[in-house]
Amino acid sequence: MSSPGVDGDPKPPCLPRNGLVKLPGQPNGLGAASITKGTPAAKPLPCQPPPPPNLPPPSLAAPLPRAALAGGLCPPAGLPLGGPASAPVPGPPVERPPLATDEKILNGLFWYFSACEKCVLAQVCKAWRRVLYQPKFWAGLTPVLHAKELYNVLPGGEKEFVNLQGFAARGFEGFCLVGVSDLDICEFIDNYALSKKGVKAMSLKRSTITDAGLEVMLEQMQGVVRLELSGCNDFTEAGLWSSLSARITSLSVSDCINVADDAIAAISQLLPNLAELSLQAYHVTDTALAYFTARQGHSTHTLRLLSCWEITNHGVVNVVHSLPNLTALSLSGCSKVTDDGVELVAENLRKLRSLDLSWCPRITDMALEYVACDLHRLEELVLDRCVRITDTGLSYLSTMSSLRSLYLRWCCQVQDFGLKHLLAMRSLRLLSLAGCPLLTTTGLSGLVQLQELEELELTNCPGATPELFKYFSQHLPRCLVIE
Repeated sequence: MSSPGVDGDPKPPCLPRNGLVKLPGQPNGLGAASITKGTPAAKPLPCQPPPPPNLPPPSLAAPLPRAALAGGLCPPAGLPLGGPASAPVPGPPVERPPLATDEKILNGLFWYFSACEKCVLAQVCKAWRRVLYQPKFWAGLTPVLHAKELYNVLPGGEKEFVNLQGFAARGFEGFCLVGVSDLDICEFIDNYALSKKGVKAMSLKRSTITDAGLEVMLEQMQGVVRLELSGCNDFTEAGLWSSLSARITSLSVSDCINVADDAIAAISQLLPNLAELSLQAYHVTDTALAYFTARQGHSTHTLRLLSCWEITNHGVVNVVHSLPNLTALSLSGCSKVTDDGVELVAENLRKLRSLDLSWCPRITDMALEYVACDLHRLEELVLDRCVRITDTGLSYLSTMSSLRSLYLRWCCQVQDFGLKHLLAMRSLRLLSLAGCPLLTTTGLSGLVQLQELEELELTNCPGATPELFKYFSQHLPRCLVIE
């Protein structure tokens, strides 16, 4: 006997729902079998009696037997009575790993963590480490290893070089070694299998590497194309002559007391494919910058001269004639460079996209006029500590439609009137006014007109009040304001 449906139509006694069979309810919530001592006898379900022992299960490719239908078997959802199957019967559930160890989920989740957090997460379990130790999660990162971290002290007092297999698994292309000696570098090469071909960048900081150690390192590590030497006072210019290889495309030398003009001669003679050079040396003179040849003129696109105190406008002349294809130039800390030197840069290096004139105390508003008139591709301009820059100079910059990043840290003569000129620069994405003492809250509040601004730095700016930061949060919601 069938029970009425919602609309009064007869409804079959068993209704498939989502592949499950609904059983008719019992008045007392129990089955029809009476409760007795021991285990109650199993009773077939009303809708699905078991098939006879000698009757094989119906094939999905053949019609269901009429006898089976008469016995009360309910066909699967979507299967017509007496017809072929139109949908497969669900098989047994596929066993999946728990969410905490599901590699597909973890591969997406771990992108949201920083490098330091990933180092901690890799210690949770082997499954997490297996997922995290993939090169894609560590691309662009450089591990820093101090000399004392390269060895394990054994019970007998002897030292054993650490196992660097974890670094190999993550596929690091560069290493930074701090405080190492020639022997430490040789141990690193001998114990790290990928050092000879797989390492492309090496940075040595505050190390006692000598000319011999530098020569062995660059001879053994054939994959190194980017080299940084910082605070290494035991190698000489002769070491550069004997070790530099033509495969090097990026070189950075800073705070190394034995580097002078002859080092630039070695660089210009031995590195024809040099694309990027960063040099911080107090004893380099204008003469050294005349050593660059036509080979570097075609390949070199970035030159950073940092705190080269002896460089003058004559050195700038040598640079612009030897390296006409520069796209990034830094004269930061070259305190003898004047407006005339900037004019030479603006007239001859029209491809520049980044110019750093920070800590050049002789630069005035006139230099900014040269920049605005000739450097139409410039996207980044750094004027930190240019104490002679005034509002007039900012009025020149306001005409530069390509400028995206402008740094005016500690420009002590910039006032609110100068900021009004910047409000017309709709291309600006980053603006730094940190340490500008004459800017007021009223003048700074006008920056809300720069709706495309992505980063605004107001550190140590007296006019930046808590009320102003709240105002910016409301009117510049997409801008990161650095307090």
